[in-house]
Amino acid sequence: MNIQKIMRRGLGVILAFCSLTTSLTTLANTGVAFVHGTGSQTDAYNDYWGSSFVNSVMQNQSNSNNYVMVNCDFEQYMWDSRAAGCLAGQLTSYIQSNNITDMVVFTHSNGGNVMRWIMSNPTWDSRYPAIINSIRWVNALAPSSAGTPLADAVISGNVFESALGWLIGYKSDAVRMQQTSWMANYNANWLYGTSGRPALPKGFWSVVGSDVDSAIWDSDSYCGGYTNQLALETTQNWLDDCSDGFLDCSSQNRAIDLIIGIHFIFFVVWY
Repeated sequence: MNIQKIMRRGLGVILAFCSLTTSLTTLANTGVAFVHGTGSQTDAYNDYWGSSFVNSVMQNQSNSNNYVMVNCDFEQYMWDSRAAGCLAGQLTSYIQSNNITDMVVFTHSNGGNVMRWIMSNPTWDSRYPAIINSIRWVNALAPSSAGTPLADAVISGNVFESALGWLIGYKSDAVRMQQTSWMANYNANWLYGTSGRPALPKGFWSVVGSDVDSAIWDSDSYCGGYTNQLALETTQNWLDDCSDGFLDCSSQNRAIDLIIGIHFIFFVVWY
């Protein structure tokens, strides 16, 4: 499958992980929510996260099926009813139907922004307070908390976009929102968790992807597909030295309670 097709299907960037195994201590009735990143998902289990990742998270739980797989349209601005509204609806249904009192959220990239919107604006939607109260913490995998210069490039349509065909066509509201200046404005006025702003009401733990490996002789370079790794190695030239090929480390750790740094890690998602 080529890069352009992967991007259109909502799998896009290779992040920093082959696997993440997390043991969750059971407190009351614990559940897990998987919240995808940019893209309009209808089958995030297969098309975004993948069974190996989900199983690695759930394998040590007393009920390995006690999770919700969110499928929303995150091509929209984070506050849009099709984004945060859809997420709030699916999380609320899951919490109520399963009597969840303790929820751990796994999210990625722009999904972290949608989660922060809900956690930062409890009066925006009557469903938000109950969701916030149910959250134990959010595990954010390479969240785009400060946006990315690549979103600037996509929207401006400069030579960078023309040179890298796999970015062409990505001019959705979600990508527009992730321009660095736009995210700076949101962080300063609408979102919690960044420097100088109120703390988020629940923990927001960032896993930071710090590099990309595309050495043809290294097996790590084939996690998620070698072509994808090579594409990220190319886009990394437009980013800081510390980046995962799509997001600078400074963006990934802009809103944090805890940083977990990962070097040479890869996992298919973003967009």
